[in-house]
Amino acid sequence: MTTLDVVIPVYNEERDLPRCVDRLLTELPALFPHSFRITIADNASTDRTLTIAEELTRAHDQVRHVHFPRKGRGGALKEVWSVSDAEVLAYMDVDLSTDLRALAPLVAPLLSGHSDLAIGSRLAHGARVTRGLKREVISRCYNVLLRATLAVHFTDAQCGFKAIRTSVARRLLPLVEDTCWFFDTELLVLAERAGLRIHEVPVDWVDDPDSSVDILATALADLRGIARLRRSSPALPVTELGKVPA
Repeated sequence: MTTLDVVIPVYNEERDLPRCVDRLLTELPALFPHSFRITIADNASTDRTLTIAEELTRAHDQVRHVHFPRKGRGGALKEVWSVSDAEVLAYMDVDLSTDLRALAPLVAPLLSGHSDLAIGSRLAHGARVTRGLKREVISRCYNVLLRATLAVHFTDAQCGFKAIRTSVARRLLPLVEDTCWFFDTELLVLAERAGLRIHEVPVDWVDDPDSSVDILATALADLRGIARLRRSSPALPVTELGKVPA
């Protein structure tokens, strides 16, 4: 069994994808002392991303790709994670803004059975972050909003650097409804409500100034997702998730 499945969700990333995969194949063997696979999850790209993913798969045994006809990072992650045979599932953004030296500390408590999920945090003590004031304010305000409205305790819902034990994902993923950017937040909220253990790793993170994320549209979708979770919280069947075995 492969120890770790690193999923890279992509949409129109023909420029960054080859550099991302090359860097992972070069650096991970020295940074992560276990077997790993890289899965490119292409969600409805309209440029050469899928063609490049196919070329990378043919060139490297440790790389595979999956194509989805619909846009949605969360949906692509959910589908890939749901069928993966790896012991631990992870994902990271294609721009690799997070320093890869955080991967081993992210995955270690999941392999040991100490924790169920692990997240990179740009807001935890010890994190080193380089980004513009606008994104910094938006990120901090969003996480304050989550604590005020959903009473969460994790510090950074949106950092694109997360991992989950496969045994936990099998039970948790069917409950996650969002298929876009709110997927991360919903996954963590449901996990925390179920009493699962969420491990946080302070990360070194450098903002990608060319990010294509639509901040306004994402913020509005996040607000709708928060409202939905507030309404649905009494009926969510998550209490048994806390009994997931190591």
